[in-house]
Amino acid sequence: MIYRSKAPLRLGLAGGGTDVSPYSDLHGGAILNATISLFANANIEPLNDNSIIIESIDQKQEQRFEWNHQLPIDGKLDLLKGVYNRIQKDYGLPLTGFKLSTFVDAPAGSGLGTSSTLVVAIIGAFAEMLKLPLGDYDIAHYAYEIERRDLQLAGGKQDQYAATFGGVNFMEFYGDDKVIVNPLRIRPEYLHELENNLVLYFTSTSRESATIIKEQQKNVTEKNEKSIEAMHHLKEQARMMKEALLKGRLHEIGEILDYGFQQKRLMAANISNNRIEEIYTGAKKAGATGGKISGAGGGGFMTFYCPANTRYKVIETLESFGGYCRNYQFTKHGLTTWTV
Repeated sequence: MIYRSKAPLRLGLAGGGTDVSPYSDLHGGAILNATISLFANANIEPLNDNSIIIESIDQKQEQRFEWNHQLPIDGKLDLLKGVYNRIQKDYGLPLTGFKLSTFVDAPAGSGLGTSSTLVVAIIGAFAEMLKLPLGDYDIAHYAYEIERRDLQLAGGKQDQYAATFGGVNFMEFYGDDKVIVNPLRIRPEYLHELENNLVLYFTSTSRESATIIKEQQKNVTEKNEKSIEAMHHLKEQARMMKEALLKGRLHEIGEILDYGFQQKRLMAANISNNRIEEIYTGAKKAGATGGKISGAGGGGFMTFYCPANTRYKVIETLESFGGYCRNYQFTKHGLTTWTV
C-alpha cells in the first residue's frame, strides 16, 4: 500500500504578517488568503525491512536510517523528520520500515507557504496510514506546533490553516494560539474575474523568511510604533479585501493591494529592496493597479492585480525582469488524503 496526501499552497491577499506572534497575541491579527492549484505532496510506502528512507524529490535530497523512535534534527530534511518525531512521540508507529517521499510545486522560500503546507501534507499522510482521528483545526494546529515549537522555526499561523482548510478564507488570530477560520462565500463570477486579473510572478529569487520575521517580532517586542502601526493598517486591509470580494467591488482590489504594499514595507527592513521596487513600478506602469510581495518578503513570488485586459502587457513587462509568471487556479479543497 501507499498512503498519499496533497495540500494546496496559498496566495496571501491581505493582512500578511499580522498572524505572527507577539503581534497577534497582543492585538489580534486578520488575514485573507486563497489556496491555489500548486501543491505539496507526501507519500508513505511501507518497506519490508526496518530502514527509514526520507526523500525530498524536488530538492533532490535523501537520507536513510535504521529504524529509530527519533531521527536527528540536523538541518537536512528537518521538516520531514520533525513530523515523524512528533507523530512517533504522540501516537507511536509500527516497528516496520517505510519510505517518506515529498514533492512541492514551488521552490522553498518562495512566499506561498511551502514549508507549512509540506508539514500539513506529511501529517496528512501519517494520519491516513495510522487512521488518526484529527479534524481540520487539529491538523493545522499540530503543524504549527511542529514548526514553531518543536523545530523552532520562525513564522506565523496562516499557512497551516490555509493548507488544511483550502478555499478563500478570512482568518482571525488571537492570544493562546486561538484561530478562527471564516470561509467566504464569494460569487463564482467574482472569483473567476479575480483569478483572471491576478498575475502570479516569480522573481527567480528565494529568501530566508526567518530573518525578516524575527525582525518583525523584535519591532513588536520593542514597541516600534511605526512597525506596529503598519500592522494595524494591514489588519484593516484584510477587512477591506473581505468586503470588496463579498460585494463584488473588484475595481477596488488593486488599490487595496497597493495600500498593503506601502504598509508592509514599514514592518521590517528587507521586506522590499531595489529589485522588488523596480519590478513593482514596472508592473504599475504597464497597467497593474496594485500588487504585493508574497510571504515575508525579500523575494519569491509577487502578485499583481491587472484589470480589464492589462494582464498581457503586465506579464510581458514582468518577464523582462528575468522572472516568470506562473499559471494557477483557485482551489476549493484543502488537505486531501487517500490510500492506494
